Amino acid sequence: MKTFTFYKHKLVIFTLTFVVASSNINAQETNSIFKRSKVDTTSAQLNMDATYNRPFLKLDKVPVAFGGYLEANSIYSSEDGVSDGLSFQARRLTLFMSATISKRIKFLSEIEFEDGGKEIAIEFAALDVILYPEFNFRGGIIMNPIGGFNQNHDGPKWEFVERPNMANQLLPATWSNAGFGIFGKTYKNNWIIGYEAYLTNGFDNNIINNEESKTFLPASKENGERFEESNSGHALFTGKIAFKNRKIGEIGFSYMNGVYNKYEEDGLVLDTKRKLSVYAVDFTTTIKKTNTYIVGEYAFISVDVPKTFTQQYGNKQQGFFVDIVQPVLKRKVLDWDNATLNLAVRFDYVDWNIGTFNETNTNIGDDLWAVTPAISFRPTSQTVFRLNYRYQWQRDILANAPANQASWLLGFSTYF
Repeated sequence: MKTFTFYKHKLVIFTLTFVVASSNINAQETNSIFKRSKVDTTSAQLNMDATYNRPFLKLDKVPVAFGGYLEANSIYSSEDGVSDGLSFQARRLTLFMSATISKRIKFLSEIEFEDGGKEIAIEFAALDVILYPEFNFRGGIIMNPIGGFNQNHDGPKWEFVERPNMANQLLPATWSNAGFGIFGKTYKNNWIIGYEAYLTNGFDNNIINNEESKTFLPASKENGERFEESNSGHALFTGKIAFKNRKIGEIGFSYMNGVYNKYEEDGLVLDTKRKLSVYAVDFTTTIKKTNTYIVGEYAFISVDVPKTFTQQYGNKQQGFFVDIVQPVLKRKVLDWDNATLNLAVRFDYVDWNIGTFNETNTNIGDDLWAVTPAISFRPTSQTVFRLNYRYQWQRDILANAPANQASWLLGFSTYF
C-alpha cells in the first residue's frame, strides 16, 4: 500500500509538472521555441509503428519530447427499456514522453489515467536500440503485439467512443508486460514487411477465476505483479508479422502462447502446466476511388481449462470487429483548412464459449453482437468529435433471448 501511494504521488507530481510545462509551451509557441512534430501518415507506416507515430511537442536542443491525448464523452443507455439516465465520463488522459538518448538509442513512455484517475497504469516504457532496419532490440514494459488494435489504440485515431468488444472484452486491450524482444522492417518496391517477437511476463489464474464467472483474459490486467514476476515462471511469447502493399493495404498475423497457471511452488507440484494460445488477424485498407477506410480484426483463443470447472468456462473463444469509415465532406471550415465530416459504422461480435453442452448437444450461448452507426467531425486529423448510436444483443450461457441494449454516446478525443 505504501509503495502504491509513493508511485501515485510521483505520478501526480509528474502530471502537474507536465501541465505547467504545457502552459509555458502554449505561451511561447509564437516565438518558435517549441515545435510540434507531425504524425507520419506516409504509406511506409505499419501498425507496429503506432508507438512512435504520434504528435509530440519538441524544444530545440532538448532531447525530450512530450505529448498525449484526452477522451471524454456523455452517454445515455437503456437495456430492455430500462435506463439509468444521462451520465458524463472522463474516459482517459494519456501522457507520453519520448527521448533520443544517443545515436541509435531511443526511449518512450506512455502513462494512462482512466476514469478521472481511478486507474493509473504505465502502458509502455521501453528502450529501443536501433541496429539495422531489419533487426532492432526493445526492452522494458512492452505492448504485446497481438492483433492491430492493442498497439494502435489511441482515441483520436478512431471514430467511435467505445473500444471494440473484441479488443477489450475478449482480448485485454492495451495489454502490456515487462519483457524483451526484437523487431524490424524491410522494403521492396511497393511492399513492406515488418515483424516483432517478444518474451514477457503474462497471464495468471484470474483468466478462469474472476468476477465474470467465465474464461476472461482481460481479468489478468488486474494483476500488477506481472511487471515484477511471472505468475507461472514461464515466459509468454508474442510474435507478429505484417505485410503491407502501399496501394492495397496492410494485413497482420499474430500469435501469443504461454503457461498461465502457477503449477509449482517451492518444489511442490500443484497442477499440470496449463497453456493458452491466441491467434489474430488484422487488416487495414483504403478504397482509393471513394476514399473509404476499412479496418478490422479477428481473434481466436484456446485455453486449457481444468476439467473440474463447469462448462460455463469456455476453452475456445473468438471475436471480430470491422469499422467502415466514409468521408462525405472535406473543406475549409472556419480556420480549419482540411476539416472532414465522416459517416461510419462498426460491427462487433464476441463468443466467450464456443461449443455445445455435453448433456444436450445444444449450442452454448454467452455471446454478443453489436452495431454502431456514427457521425464524426475532424477539424484536424488530431481531433475528433463523434456521435455514436450503439445497439447490442447479448445472450447468456443458455442462449436465452438476448438482452437488448441501446446507447447514445457523444464525445471527443484529441491529441495535445
